[in-house]
Amino acid sequence: MIAERIKFLRERNAYTQTELAKKLGITRSSVNAWEMGISVPSTQYIVELSTIFSVSTDYLLGVEKTSTIDLNGLSETDIEMVYTLAEYLKTKNRR
Repeated sequence: MIAERIKFLRERNAYTQTELAKKLGITRSSVNAWEMGISVPSTQYIVELSTIFSVSTDYLLGVEKTSTIDLNGLSETDIEMVYTLAEYLKTKNRR
């Protein structure tokens, strides 16, 4: 999954493997190995890739889409209501 995403993002941004490698301070063969699925980037490079391509690390890793809600300032009762509503909607949408 990550191999395909790196290649897709590199091509979408019109970078050659060499250009991307230079941005990351690594060899072209390292980028090629990532794209072929022979190896995977370290955590450091996953973060750097997400910055270069303006995507989340979750996207690069193929983590399912999730959302977050800022609950700061809500009471415990309010937070409980938000969770209850979210669970209700999930159940409703599975039907």
